[in-house]
Amino acid sequence: MPTYLVAGTDPILRSRALQELVDELLKGEDRSLAVETLTLPGKADEGSSEGREAVIEAALTAAQSPPFMTACRIVILRDYEHMTADDAAPLITYLGNPLDTTELVFVAGGGGRVTKALADALKSAQKVGPDSEKTLDVLEAARREAGISFKGGAAKLVVDHLGEDAGRVGALVEVLAATFGSGAVLEVSDVEPYLGGAGSVPAYTLTNSIEGGDVAGALEILNRLLNVTSPRQPKPMHPLQILGMVTARFRKLLILDDPKISTEKQAHEALGGKGSSYPAKKGLEVVQALGSDGLRKAFDLLHQADLDLKGASALGPEGVIEILVARLAGLCSRGRGGATRRSTSSSGARR
Repeated sequence: MPTYLVAGTDPILRSRALQELVDELLKGEDRSLAVETLTLPGKADEGSSEGREAVIEAALTAAQSPPFMTACRIVILRDYEHMTADDAAPLITYLGNPLDTTELVFVAGGGGRVTKALADALKSAQKVGPDSEKTLDVLEAARREAGISFKGGAAKLVVDHLGEDAGRVGALVEVLAATFGSGAVLEVSDVEPYLGGAGSVPAYTLTNSIEGGDVAGALEILNRLLNVTSPRQPKPMHPLQILGMVTARFRKLLILDDPKISTEKQAHEALGGKGSSYPAKKGLEVVQALGSDGLRKAFDLLHQADLDLKGASALGPEGVIEILVARLAGLCSRGRGGATRRSTSSSGARR
């Protein structure tokens, strides 16, 4: 029987994929008789070495035991990335000659790098996981399965509100389907009362909103980064982290403040030439809108915020970063709405 590897960054989506796999493997048989679930302790946990040894020994005992009153035995090993090379050795030996009545399921979630020997041993494992972890894709699949539809911006509202918390989509759609029934076509007013708290968002959306001159949008995203947690963002960001991220982006923009850079290709090469050229294109647009004077003002704001976060201001850290974000977004807004050519100053001026 094949070995399975369940992966995915969102624990809710990953757990759902595991549930579907186990249901498929059970074929209606008694779960309590067939399934053995074990979790490896983290490397930093107290007594973790002995704990991992005990868990692996239990997993091997279960895997090497014939099923009792069922056609197969399913052994689930969670957080398998916690294994060291020594931990994994007995399991790798087993995988070379597995019992044909045992389904061995490795489940990701422990974080860290998998040892090379174990990764090689699992190359032939059947991969299982969500088809996509993008909130829009998960929403589309869930609403088709539930038999409901959205119109008038309702789907966009859900995606924008949940952000990266795609794992919350399933429960939301189930509630909507139970409330309105299969075949319902839902509008914004139908969906709004059931959305719950706002989800987390990717950090880069903050700099996107700042560069787009969207003050209100940037402050909303900032609030999420400072306060909302999710599987992908287990801890809120600290204002100093946000300052560092925004400063790093503006340093890249500063590289583009060069009279020799006037095209997307040149901007992309100046920023390293890796990946998509779209960020370089957008960055060049911002630099051309702000001009050298605008960039200097931006760095003045960043420098002052750094001082304020380190005690120069009586404002709290969140207040300091909110003011910075609002001022930077306002600066970009004025740059886009006013002159879009650089100033003729000595710092990389253009004519």
